[in-house]
Amino acid sequence: MFQKILTYIQLLLAVLMAVFGCVLIVLAFYAPPKGHIDPTVLTAFGEVLTFSGAVLGIDYRYRWYKKK
Repeated sequence: MFQKILTYIQLLLAVLMAVFGCVLIVLAFYAPPKGHIDPTVLTAFGEVLTFSGAVLGIDYRYRWYKKK
């Protein structure tokens, strides 16, 4: 039961962080100068997506899992 709740919280946190990153990138379009996305916003967006992926258990390295 506890593991199921923990998994749900992790998934919810990852989704909320991804949504926050998307909102951040959209708001950057309306900040002066319009239409220009600052590199710091892109960096922050990348870090938000990296955190969301880490919460979900996605790793930078590709692993081959063999079925037993």
